[in-house]
Amino acid sequence: GNMADIVIGVLALQGDFAEHIATLKKCGDVKCREVRKLQDLEGTHGLVIPGGESTVILKLLRDFKLFEHVKAYGSSGIPVFGTCAGCIMLSSNIDEMPEQETLKLGDYSVKRNAYGAQVHSFESHIKGDPLIFGEEPLRAILIRAPMITNCGPNFKVLAEHEGHPVLVQQENLLACTFHPEITGDVRIHQYFVELVKKKQTAFKSS
Repeated sequence: GNMADIVIGVLALQGDFAEHIATLKKCGDVKCREVRKLQDLEGTHGLVIPGGESTVILKLLRDFKLFEHVKAYGSSGIPVFGTCAGCIMLSSNIDEMPEQETLKLGDYSVKRNAYGAQVHSFESHIKGDPLIFGEEPLRAILIRAPMITNCGPNFKVLAEHEGHPVLVQQENLLACTFHPEITGDVRIHQYFVELVKKKQTAFKSS
């Protein structure tokens, strides 16, 4: 197969999915598809769950009958990239809302609005893994960002901010507490695209 066949779905129920699509389009030879129903998910090689309101998106996943499908999709080893609200949705537990059901794909807990419930956002330069991102710091915009509070042993921390992980990976899952789609820095999306391509190569050869 030609690598031009790579299709990345972006969950488009709510939130800033358009910015993710625009960023992914800068990452070379990938097609993007807005995902609102099961048919949209089928045939994709990776899925991005964007920022927005996590409780709203989780409810919409149920309303659109996508909750179990997205869960099965991630469990099957296909790469999933969750940013901000997406990071909350992939988690196994929300510290201050234990009753809120999440996708439980990632072995980590989150604390919502960990930087205070401020509406203002702040921009920070964070140190990413130099083997992946080079020496240049990553630009992070934290808007009502969650904090990853408890990571399982299989997680790699790819970037941190003030000693807290802000970008983590567990095999096919990539979770980011901030908004990488509005900084103009495409390196994290590029890394996800590479992850998707590697998985496709592995799937094809197995």
